[in-house]
Amino acid sequence: MAIFETISYGLVIAKSVLLSWVFLPLTILGVLTSGGLIWLIAARFKGGRYFRTVLAKLVIVKAIILFWLILPLAILGALNLGGLARLVATPFQGGGYFETELAKAETAPAGTNRIHFLSTGSGDAILLESGGHFALVDAAEDSDNPKDNPAYVFDGYELYVADYVKRVAGGHLDFVIGTHAHSDHIGGFDTLILDPAITVDRAYLKVYQNDNKYEYEKTWDNQEVYEQMLDACAARGVELIQDNLNHREVTLGSMTLTIFNGDANLKDENENTLGMLVECNGKRAFLAGDLMNANGTETRLSKEIGGPLDLLKAAHHGNEGSSTMAFVARLKPASVVFTNKAGAPHATVRNRFAAISNSKLMTTGQFGGVMASFEGDTIQYYAIGEFPSGIGGANVERR
Repeated sequence: MAIFETISYGLVIAKSVLLSWVFLPLTILGVLTSGGLIWLIAARFKGGRYFRTVLAKLVIVKAIILFWLILPLAILGALNLGGLARLVATPFQGGGYFETELAKAETAPAGTNRIHFLSTGSGDAILLESGGHFALVDAAEDSDNPKDNPAYVFDGYELYVADYVKRVAGGHLDFVIGTHAHSDHIGGFDTLILDPAITVDRAYLKVYQNDNKYEYEKTWDNQEVYEQMLDACAARGVELIQDNLNHREVTLGSMTLTIFNGDANLKDENENTLGMLVECNGKRAFLAGDLMNANGTETRLSKEIGGPLDLLKAAHHGNEGSSTMAFVARLKPASVVFTNKAGAPHATVRNRFAAISNSKLMTTGQFGGVMASFEGDTIQYYAIGEFPSGIGGANVERR
């Protein structure tokens, strides 16, 4: 995979070099030759004696090709100079154009539609807010170790997520969505749903089938966290929706969510993840869960979703092998949020976003969470801030 990424990265550089340094000189030649074209055209009005030979006609063809074909290619090449410059510069800037400063979330105007990307290590917990309605996509890693396996002892964020929901959403969620059965995504849901100070109306969760997963996945606690969420929903009377999820539309205030990948049933649970296209105020944001492309899932979904996007929650926390060149090129996100600790997204992923889509890059761990605020015809970004004392834990690497 590392070799493939290196080759892909090299191809992007080669593209910029070819477009910038081959087509540009050819266009200069074309422009110079266009003088011959103008001269020949002018001659026609002087009797047309230069049009009487085959040689003269070939000169015309040559001038037309050089000027009218190569000129647009050179313009494209000139535009790609920026991409080449970014690729050269990014290794010296930590591999990407990451924002270094965001205004504090409390300075954001009231009454806006918002997406809160919480800082929960390298897990996902995303609170959607619109018109006084709230929903939660994933609930981050939990502190449980249901298989009592010392290799799977992780810091949990379930108390932080539940506290955030109570403080910001007043303890009520119209619905929750579990993207897939990995504990760094749905591990915290049982604690949140069972909290007596929190009410949840509906839960969207794909059916998980452990028997068709890779053997290494069966050693994880996928089945356990899935069943814990089911049991919590049953205990609190939460409506559970597991069928017909693909392309299902769900509304939240003035937001419209469209669920993608609802019918996938692959051995790799990451590629079974639900993706959500959030549309609001004419803006489009895609929450990519843990999408990968070993089975072509990113390629397939990027064609369904289409670009450009105003905002992308990077697939699989920006880990190596995610957000392929084709995925980035097709979606062309203006801004990207990585749900990971500062500096953790892989360099090849960061460089792709910097070079191909020139995206604004932000990481939740860098700002204690990132809030996207839909303000008029723009999306503004704010830093949520640090964890309250005693809540949350150190950032951890997760699958």
